[in-house]
Amino acid sequence: MKFSASAAILLFLVFAGCAHSPNQGGSISPSGSLHPSQPALTAPESTQNAATTPTAATAAESESGPANLSPKNTDHPPIDEGKATVAASGSLSGSAAAGDTSTTANSDVEEEDAEDETDHQKITDISDPLEPFNRAMYHFNDKLYFWVLKPVAQGYSAVVPEVARTSVGNFFANIGFPVRFVNCLLQANFSGAATEFGRFFMNTVWGIGGLLDPAASKKIGLQKQDKDFGQTLGIYGLGTGFYINWPFLGPSSVRDSIGLLGDYALSPVTYLNPWELSTGVNAYDKVNGVSLKIGDYESLKGAAIDPYVAMRNAYVQYRLKKVKERGPMREAPRPKGLVYLRDKEGVPASDNSGLMAGQ
Repeated sequence: MKFSASAAILLFLVFAGCAHSPNQGGSISPSGSLHPSQPALTAPESTQNAATTPTAATAAESESGPANLSPKNTDHPPIDEGKATVAASGSLSGSAAAGDTSTTANSDVEEEDAEDETDHQKITDISDPLEPFNRAMYHFNDKLYFWVLKPVAQGYSAVVPEVARTSVGNFFANIGFPVRFVNCLLQANFSGAATEFGRFFMNTVWGIGGLLDPAASKKIGLQKQDKDFGQTLGIYGLGTGFYINWPFLGPSSVRDSIGLLGDYALSPVTYLNPWELSTGVNAYDKVNGVSLKIGDYESLKGAAIDPYVAMRNAYVQYRLKKVKERGPMREAPRPKGLVYLRDKEGVPASDNSGLMAGQ
């Protein structure tokens, strides 16, 4: 009896101790969840899955490098990939368009340069079948200029002041009015003819017989019309012909040689008698004009590799430009170094009477 009671008490104490002892291991139910009575000491399910299964970030890291673990910047809105793609493509299209525009502009410039070169080739391309003769005449005129004309002009300029020499040039320009006036009419340049008539009347009356040129002042603005018969023939369609370098007269062409005859026929100096007087007046006009331009021919000749070709090209370019002129215009400056025999006003003559020494 006592033994039975002792055994019952012992069993009660054992079960009571087991019921109050803590469970250190924790058991997992067959469903994988913890028993309600056990504390949550195991890792969360998400952590366990992360430890066993690679995430999208891990996959991205394996392909493109470590993921950006810095905190998100909430100040800027998220980038719309579609818009970014469109913007990038638009930027590329703009760059391509700019490149195309630049290419087109360069092409236009190249085409303009090619056209300029073609025009220049057309301008300077003149037949010169008499080149041996023309070169001989160039050297003759060149020596005539340096040995005779220039020394005389230098002595003349040392004696006569520039103001007086300029007045002499104005006088010869004024008496050359018939050449310019008639050629303006032949070219149907009636406004230019009216300008020339007004200049002649004003300079003759108020310019003391043409010694002064009040018509060309800024207030009045009646500029000399540089027209000649060779230019008129060119406007009518007559070709230049081949190049000729005349002794004493200088560079010319077949067309301008014919025009030179017409200009002589219209010049009042031509009708002075005897002929020695006419020749002397023309020679004095030439010396006076050269005295106002000493150094121009020397500069052009010194800068040229082949002075003969340089003078020929300069003459052809100038004459082609004169043929293209229409209407009343300011006098186009002739190339420096071009010294004309019949220089009516101390500056390049309007009657295209020729060049001295190819100048």
